[in-house]
Amino acid sequence: MKSRLSFIALLLLIPAAVLRGQGLDPAALLKQPTDTWPTFNGDYSGRRYSPLAQIDSSNVGTITKAWTWRVSGPHAAQVTLGSAVKATPLEVNGVLYFSEPDNVWAVDARTGAEIWHYQYPPNDGLHIGSRGVAMYGDWLYFETPDNFLISLDARTGKERWRQEMADVKLDYFSTMAPVVVKNHIICSVGGDTLDNPGYLEARDPETGDLQWQWFTEPRPGQPGAETWPDAGAMEHGGGMPWVPGTYDPELNLIYWGVGNPNPVHAGSGRMGANLWTDCIVALNPDTGKLVWYYQTTPHDTHDWDSVQTPVLFDAMFDGKPRKLLAQANRNGFFFLLDRTNGEHLLTAPFAKTNWSMGMDSQGRPIMNPAKEPTHDGVLVCPSSGGATNWFSPAFDPAVGRLYVLASDNCSVFYLTAEGKGEGFAGRDFGLGAGQDALRAIDFKTGKVVWSFDGGSGGGLLATAGQVLFSGCQGGYLVALDPETGTVLWHARAGRSTNPPITYELDGRQYVVFGVGDSMMAFTLPRP
Repeated sequence: MKSRLSFIALLLLIPAAVLRGQGLDPAALLKQPTDTWPTFNGDYSGRRYSPLAQIDSSNVGTITKAWTWRVSGPHAAQVTLGSAVKATPLEVNGVLYFSEPDNVWAVDARTGAEIWHYQYPPNDGLHIGSRGVAMYGDWLYFETPDNFLISLDARTGKERWRQEMADVKLDYFSTMAPVVVKNHIICSVGGDTLDNPGYLEARDPETGDLQWQWFTEPRPGQPGAETWPDAGAMEHGGGMPWVPGTYDPELNLIYWGVGNPNPVHAGSGRMGANLWTDCIVALNPDTGKLVWYYQTTPHDTHDWDSVQTPVLFDAMFDGKPRKLLAQANRNGFFFLLDRTNGEHLLTAPFAKTNWSMGMDSQGRPIMNPAKEPTHDGVLVCPSSGGATNWFSPAFDPAVGRLYVLASDNCSVFYLTAEGKGEGFAGRDFGLGAGQDALRAIDFKTGKVVWSFDGGSGGGLLATAGQVLFSGCQGGYLVALDPETGTVLWHARAGRSTNPPITYELDGRQYVVFGVGDSMMAFTLPRP
């Protein structure tokens, strides 16, 4: 409680100039989202759960489209990736803020009318997607494909400053939605085939100046260095933390998932567990110091990034009240940890897996050597795309289940390099024979309670109205009963491309989806 009060006291010291106008009240970051959706996951927990219940299981079948925003007119030709809105929009004071690579928009949350549009100059970064923006007072922050952190005035869209996070010539690229924690803008770089170290960093919200950097590989002589064969392997080890993490203000810890090591498929030149890649880590947000870690896939050779959202909640487990962290991992296993210290509590499969020989004393799956990539190829489940990926999960505290978009696909993994290799040093071919599904996992047992075949899209949203929103194959948007997985509503609107959000304005609850190059809002009919 003391640290929470200290956090609130710090927020009260933020200059009044930062809070004027239509800016974000810092206290909103400590609350469950209702009239706002102020950060990537709605709040710091990563649960993507809203206490709103105007739209509920009894009336969700009647919701209709309120408005559609689409990249069109003079902007359409300028947008580099106008084919898919992958960003989670923020909603603050009746305005939606969202991004695509090189672009940020402000849109009226009631009508979908465009307020302003910002465009970043053409650049050589990889334009694979943008997961969204962050907000601090009247200021917005987003990452560019060529690795600049940009700050905009939220009222006008005018650029305030830009700061380089990494050199695009080294093949770094950036897609993550930054996260505001106190007076820190937490951001990171991405990249998959590059042989450079990954890192997470904090920057000053007023100037963009660097506050700290935490590298995903240790330096020689540091703890964790013993899990790499030499300094060269560490310096080229990859491990990009490219999905937004979560934060516990009482413990004052941020939780982040770390990507896979490089070379991706060739492990002979990096023998060992390769910390801190494929880990869930807890860091002090004020210093960037590592507090604890848990590695989900030691010595990964299958591209199973562990960047999936670490979801935070408090509940009874084995008869004791616990501060918990849950993650459905790309390697096909569900992990439950005590988030105060990283203690392992539970591991269970939630998708098709054939690569593990069991669990070690820390609950980590043990790799079957026969499933390592070979020159002749070997069948491994899940595929390199993973049993899940970047799609946001949701957690319903009333039901006690974690919901995740899952896949049972497999791949044939080939080793193409001799010796140490570089980049991928191999390749894989997905068989495409598995089933994509939305699955409900009981956090106390790790068992899949129900599975809805065909679930897909950019992520999930759970609400107190006993409704779970998702995309579905065939271009449908759906609402499910979180207890049973029964379909309550569906609309053929197009491919869902981002995690939906919800908010209430003027007494009306809206649910907003990204659908291809559009944003669509749904609400109940007026009486």
